[in-house]
Amino acid sequence: MVEKLFEELAGLPQVEAIALGGSRAGTAFDEKSDYDAYLYCTSEIADDVRNAILTKYCSYIELGNSYWEKEDNCTLKNGIDIDILYRNLDDIAEQVASVVERYNAYNGYTTCMWHNIKTCKIIFDRNGRLTQVQKRFKVPYPEMLRQNIITRNMNLLHGTMPAYDGQIAKAVKRNDKVSINHRTAAFLESYFDVIFAYNRLTHPGEKRLVALCKRDCKALPCDFEENLNKLFAAMFVNPQELKSILTNIVDNLKDMLGN
Repeated sequence: MVEKLFEELAGLPQVEAIALGGSRAGTAFDEKSDYDAYLYCTSEIADDVRNAILTKYCSYIELGNSYWEKEDNCTLKNGIDIDILYRNLDDIAEQVASVVERYNAYNGYTTCMWHNIKTCKIIFDRNGRLTQVQKRFKVPYPEMLRQNIITRNMNLLHGTMPAYDGQIAKAVKRNDKVSINHRTAAFLESYFDVIFAYNRLTHPGEKRLVALCKRDCKALPCDFEENLNKLFAAMFVNPQELKSILTNIVDNLKDMLGN
């Protein structure tokens, strides 16, 4: 079913490439796994054109969602969900080049788009441009990028006035549970960015991070999973314990880095 859908989408003149991401791009999927499909387009495809094609294969369609990227979120007639994201290849290549070739670091998730391009499974490539972009960015992890990610995100974890551990401490004093949750999530974004960068691994995204770290990282902070479990347990039950837990997490991360 999904193959026929991709064939029809590939027939549209605006579509220059189609790729699969997530578990469907590799071997760790089963027949119930969702599809993350990326359509690289030279111009927009009209809503009615997309809807006419999707209606043939989908039992449910949310057309043109744009909460993050422009996408159609659907359920295929076999019950499997599919997210179809519409991208411009030049824009994505520039975004990845900013990281891989100009070594710009961000507040967490720095190398996610690089990971997406490196690991996607190309199923249609009209002129070979996506293949060329993928080859361009299949390069060793740049040391300057690695250091920039570690430096930027370590400063956000601890040691500067805007650091997340200080923001969390203030939120605890105010008994502001929403802020505790928000700043702790940001703390973890930077924490995992440092771990993946230290191990010279591209960031796989927001799902199953503990399991992926345990599987793929050669180095992890001492008491990695234990400290995370303590953090989650304390957030709303014993928030007064957060300061000592965060200190321990940062200290163990520094030890891993050799600081």
